[in-house]
Amino acid sequence: MTVDHDDLTPLLDRPWAALSHRQALAELVLLGWTPCGIGDWAVGLRSPSGLLAARVCPFDPAYAAFLELCRRCAGNPYLPRVAVEAELDGGGTLAVLEFLAPLETTTEVVRQWREGDGDAALAEVRRHAAEIDAEWRATVPWWDGIDLNAGNVRRALDGRIALIDVFCMDGAALYGQILKDATVVRDQLPHSRYVLDIPYIARESTPEEIHALRTAWTTGT
Repeated sequence: MTVDHDDLTPLLDRPWAALSHRQALAELVLLGWTPCGIGDWAVGLRSPSGLLAARVCPFDPAYAAFLELCRRCAGNPYLPRVAVEAELDGGGTLAVLEFLAPLETTTEVVRQWREGDGDAALAEVRRHAAEIDAEWRATVPWWDGIDLNAGNVRRALDGRIALIDVFCMDGAALYGQILKDATVVRDQLPHSRYVLDIPYIARESTPEEIHALRTAWTTGT
């Protein structure tokens, strides 16, 4: 992957660990990065050169598993090259990856993954993903597992197919627990200050549901 140092250099001296996900988003926008996508858990921005994408997330324990997969399979063509990864204040994350574009047709790759077909490189990713799934399942509360769907299959600028975000949390159970007793979530996921800031809550919830979650979170101490 060819990296434009004009994109990366301004990021290297930022005190990311002292910034919340809101501040990190503002920093990137002020540096010329353009918001280009909103998922369930994170916001994506594209670099000024177009070569890179940043993923800013307020809360997503599953994304650490994906970054671990990228480390264990470094150089594998089915995974993106990671240029920067940083923890943010309050439990969020910043990751800067090579830019990956949507694919119109992904069913064959998803089928190969699910049925154990495909080449050796895909088999390597699948094997390490299964190992990480078992490790995280034993230690991360509200873990859901591997979730490869059409939205996780992308195309890199060099033309190869790459997978993203192949792990997920059980969001319904997690946010249901907040409504029941938020102290349980605070105790088991201490880095969850911005648990209610994920885009899915803002996009899918009614005002009444947002109010109920925020009331439960702020009073569940």
